[in-house]
Amino acid sequence: MLVKDYMLQHPIMIEPHKRLADARALLVENDIYYLPVVGDGKRFLGMITPPRLAIPPERMASLDVWEISNYLANLTVEKVMLKARDLPTIGPQATLEEASHLMIKTKVGGLPVLEGQIVLGLITDNHLLVELSNLLGAFEPGWRVTVRIKGKRGDLLRLIRAVTDRGWTIMALGNVRTPKKPEDWDVVLKVVGCTREELVDAIAQLEGQVLRDIRETASYAYVKS
Repeated sequence: MLVKDYMLQHPIMIEPHKRLADARALLVENDIYYLPVVGDGKRFLGMITPPRLAIPPERMASLDVWEISNYLANLTVEKVMLKARDLPTIGPQATLEEASHLMIKTKVGGLPVLEGQIVLGLITDNHLLVELSNLLGAFEPGWRVTVRIKGKRGDLLRLIRAVTDRGWTIMALGNVRTPKKPEDWDVVLKVVGCTREELVDAIAQLEGQVLRDIRETASYAYVKS
């Protein structure tokens, strides 16, 4: 799963000489949070986000109402944008895991996707959450099952075979180390083609594997990031 396949392509952008009021209008009218600032050939120069639109309180205190109007009228994107040199970016060939790690590390919710210095797209925490839901089969009807396994060699294969050898279908599968016992793993499966009782019984026959949760999920409209 690569960034280039899940990013927002052709994001709305703005030029540095535009007025701040123009940037505000683009953010509000398009209901977006990240507005890349670009120069010639879509060269990445910076980013506008809603907090950048606020006037510092200390600046407001020193101006009267007419000066505030004049100050706002003369503000350009270039004067308030976050500069490119201070922003994390990512390439189109990076994985979604790398994008997620970079967002966590730098505490940002969106990354410009660049090839060289050219803006190709934008990937945000919302895109990652949508694809996490898709990865776990959140939009497919069936049984959502969490099974804790010891992580020994062959444990995951035994669990998979317990489902597939009975002719049932695994629509999605993911696994993660458990928070308090990192030597154990929680495996989440979306299974269709069986009853709840049949699935519970099949898992109960697996020595050393514990059914942590089972619930039926309805069908939801597929969400595209």
